[in-house]
Formats: sequence, structure tokens, C-alpha cells
Amino acid sequence: MPKSKTVAVVLGLAMLTACSAEKQAAAPVDVAAVEEAAHGSYVAAINSNDAEKLKSVLTDDVVYQAPGAPEMIGKAAVGEWVAGYFAAYQAKWEKTSHGFTVSGDWAFERYTYKSIDTDRKTGAVTTDVGKGINIYHKDPDGHWRVAVDGWSSDKPAS
Repeated sequence: MPKSKTVAVVLGLAMLTACSAEKQAAAPVDVAAVEEAAHGSYVAAINSNDAEKLKSVLTDDVVYQAPGAPEMIGKAAVGEWVAGYFAAYQAKWEKTSHGFTVSGDWAFERYTYKSIDTDRKTGAVTTDVGKGINIYHKDPDGHWRVAVDGWSSDKPAS
């Protein structure tokens, strides 16, 4: 092959490689949109007081670390706990995100919360405030789901 054709082929391959690398580079992430999709749908699901709706925003291997309870692993275990919680209380949670980070298919969030639980039998209202950390995963279907939620009350242990 003449030298000029070899140079042209090498330059052509270099340009194709550069274009391919640009396509492979991650597109800029709209963190606010991911936060709204992940955090927003999770809080809405909690406040629906519907265990099935809440389970729909959890990964299959979700981990819950609730105060005063052993760690729960898996959608079935968390779903059972959530169903009991919603059966006993009308729940209203306010969760405020304080730092939301996206890294590929994972997102991490530090949050504070205020929960208002109304006992379904007695009408007694219990309010709590605290903090937590959520880890979200973007599943192959494109939805952000909770992989880990660990929280603790700011109230002193009794």
C-alpha cells in the first residue's frame, strides 16, 4: 500500500476511534432530574400508605436499617415490615435531601426527615425527626429505585 494511503487509513481509524470515544463518554447528568425521579417517587410512595406502591420503588435486594429493628434485606422482608407499619399507622413523611450525588447507575443522598404517624386505632399522633442515607440504583428499565435506606431518630434512646 502506498504511504499516502496508509496515512489516510491511519488518520481515518484515528478519527473513528475519537468519534467512538466521544460517544462512549458519559452524557452530562441532570442531578436535579435524577433527584426528583428517585427521591420524589420514594417519598410519594411512602406517603401513599400503600405497601405495594412502596415496594415498586425498591430494588429486589433492598436493605432497610430502621431504628429499633434488625436490618431487613430483600423486597419480601421490607414489604412485610412496611405492610405492618401502614396497617398500624397513617404515615406522613417529609424528607429533605441534603446532598445528592449521581455516579453512573447509582445515586447517594443524605437527608433529614420529619415523620408524623397517626395510630389507626387510637388516633394518637407520634412525630419524629431524624436523619438518614439513601442509596438508589437505576434499574435496566430506567427507573431509579431504593437499594438502601438507613435512618435514625434525633430523639435520645429510651
